[in-house]
Amino acid sequence: MNLAIRMMVLGPVQTNCYFLINEDTKEVLIVDPADRAQKIIEWINSEGLKPVAILLTHGHFDHIMGVAGVKKEYNIPIYASRDEVEVLADPQINVSTMMGAYMSMKADELFSDGDVLELAGMKLKVISTPGHTIGSVCFYMEEEKVLISGDTLFEASVGRSDFPTGSSRQLIESIKTRLFVLPDDTDVFPGHGGTTSIAYEKAHNPFIY
Repeated sequence: MNLAIRMMVLGPVQTNCYFLINEDTKEVLIVDPADRAQKIIEWINSEGLKPVAILLTHGHFDHIMGVAGVKKEYNIPIYASRDEVEVLADPQINVSTMMGAYMSMKADELFSDGDVLELAGMKLKVISTPGHTIGSVCFYMEEEKVLISGDTLFEASVGRSDFPTGSSRQLIESIKTRLFVLPDDTDVFPGHGGTTSIAYEKAHNPFIY
């Protein structure tokens, strides 16, 4: 399987939406469709891609504002952690109330830590990384040496932990015990900002102690 990763920065806080593309079949997985569903749809159609699923790293408003529109257009399932159900459903917890949006959402398929999602010819291992939210996860593609880290790990930074269900202790523990055990040459694609690697973060991230 030949993998291509494309990114679109969307929404009020510059959230990274990722497109994981199987170049052999043109199937695509959409990770965190953050906003502007029509822009996402137009790009997918212009590239001749075939959407298979929407994957969510967590349920905060800035990662889900484009979900409903994309799902409606393509009639594809939404995948999220079973530990994130309440965050997705409650506008207070997913902090959409801060934007006056009052968003509530329900996933079609729920996964758990350690599950391997086999979609669009890809294998993505679910790594539970509570801390940013209780049900935050990262998606790990072992063969491709790719980690989609959501808002858990950023380039030389980490996700905030002061929103509902967040915990700074859990966040740091998740990174140290769940992510820093991955191979050093794993490329990391975060929910905000630029790409990085496990090796770089182990050497340079000032928040991991």
